[in-house]
Amino acid sequence: TDYYCTMSMGVVRFPADGDTVEELIKKADIALYAAKCAGKNRIEFYDDNVESTSYKRLDLEKNMRNATRNAFSEFEVYFQPIVNITKEGNPCAGAEALIRWNSGELGLIPPADFIPLAEYLGLINPIGEFVLREACIHCKYWNDMGHPEYKVNVNLSVVQLLQNDIVERIAHVIEETRITPQNLTLEVTESMQLQDYTYYNKIFYDWKRKGIQIAIDDFGSGYSSLGQLQRLRADVLKLDRSFVCAGLQGTRERIVIENLVNMAFELGMEVVCEGVETQAQVNVLQDIGCHIAQGYYYYRPMQAEAFEQLLGP
Repeated sequence: TDYYCTMSMGVVRFPADGDTVEELIKKADIALYAAKCAGKNRIEFYDDNVESTSYKRLDLEKNMRNATRNAFSEFEVYFQPIVNITKEGNPCAGAEALIRWNSGELGLIPPADFIPLAEYLGLINPIGEFVLREACIHCKYWNDMGHPEYKVNVNLSVVQLLQNDIVERIAHVIEETRITPQNLTLEVTESMQLQDYTYYNKIFYDWKRKGIQIAIDDFGSGYSSLGQLQRLRADVLKLDRSFVCAGLQGTRERIVIENLVNMAFELGMEVVCEGVETQAQVNVLQDIGCHIAQGYYYYRPMQAEAFEQLLGP
């Protein structure tokens, strides 16, 4: 089995940062976590200012471990609707599944705070599988209740993708929940710096043979956007909100977005624009031929019950 990984490092200086092995190891671990939070695959030196946040991190770690052991009872999957902006009334076409953690001791924890820690601790695998299962269960329910065309999007972290049995894990959840595979879209973030395209495309090919769709998420937020588009065999391109905002700035920016959308269409990809917040942005997207949108202008992430009320009969 081939394993693909990146390197993150936390560095302390002796004796400036400490004069005992225990203290240096502790501070190196704090610096390492800072490297993970800053995007991984980097080196961070210990900073005294960071130590004040280490106690919060330890509380998060303890409570997260307890939450995952307690049948994920503190975690809940929210759904943000994805709409078709070319049809009257902007009908819903599905939703993206988003994890929320309401800790019994710490309260509501933003995903930006706990997801990097979950990846660092190796807990993102069971949490990610929980999100996938819940999303598939709900989508199967929507399909059975009169909306067979609805799809659900689920994010995968690079840590999950590096599991050597990730294909089998996804297949098991599909079989267990009986969701139609064509109604499941797995999102991989463009900024994940996927380095071995042969490895990832093999995984994607196995999923696509089953009917699952692959989406490149946050496209345009990283440095290798066009390389990702060329090398990854994806079905859906989700444009980062920065592209949506840039479309209002002038002719040059709009031309870039329009050409990018047309190129994606030529590659047989569906385009979804994220972070839509104003009618002006909607007007630009409609003018350049984008069909699908997602953002606060339409709906914020909501609990499953609220989403199902939105669907109507």
